[in-house]
Amino acid sequence: MAEFSLRTWAFIDRMQRQAAAHVAATSPGDVPVAGMAELFIEVAPGNEIFRVADIALKAADVRPALQVVEREFGLLEIHSAQQAEVLAAGDAVLAYLGLTEADRLKPKIASAQFITNVSPYQAQLLNKWRKGSLLLPGESLFILEVAPAAYVSLAANEAEKAANIQLVENRAVGRFGRMFISGSESEVKAASAAAIEALEQLTGRDS
Repeated sequence: MAEFSLRTWAFIDRMQRQAAAHVAATSPGDVPVAGMAELFIEVAPGNEIFRVADIALKAADVRPALQVVEREFGLLEIHSAQQAEVLAAGDAVLAYLGLTEADRLKPKIASAQFITNVSPYQAQLLNKWRKGSLLLPGESLFILEVAPAAYVSLAANEAEKAANIQLVENRAVGRFGRMFISGSESEVKAASAAAIEALEQLTGRDS
C-alpha cells in the first residue's frame, strides 16, 4: 500500500471575483461566489480523497466545488460564506488523519516567467484553451508553475487581491499547477510579487 501524504492544505480567506468565477466555470460541483472562504486539500494516494470529503462535508456547513481523482493524487475544494465553517471542516479532516497543517508539503515554485508586450500570435495560441479572461496583444503576461498543483489557486487569489490584473487561466490539478495572469506591466509585476510572497510564507514539509 502506498504511503499517505498530505500534499496541499491551502486556505483562502476571501475569494476574489475572477478566482471565484474561474472555479465556478470549471468545476462540476457547487458554485462558489466572491467573498467566500475556501480550502483546497490534495492527498496521495488519490482514492483517499473520498474519505477526506466524507469527513469534511459531515463536519461543517461547507460545499464542494471539486473532487478529482487522477493517476497519482486526489483533490478536494470546499467553500462556505463563513470562514469558521471551512476551518472547522479542515480541522475535522486533520483530526481524522492525525496530522496538523505543518504536515503538508510546502509549495515549490518550478518556474516563473514574465513576458512583456505579448505577441498577437502567442495571445491567439493561449486564448484557444484558456478558461478565464482573454489575453490581449501588447499586454504583459506572468506564468507561474507550482508543485503541488493546488497551491496555484491560492497564488491566483493573492495576485488578484494585489493588483488590477486579468486571470487568463488557472490549472490546479496534476503534478504541477499553472497560473496565467495578464495586464499592464506594473500591475502584473505587483500581482506576481504578491503571488510568490504568499507561497513563500507557507510552512510545511520539504518535498
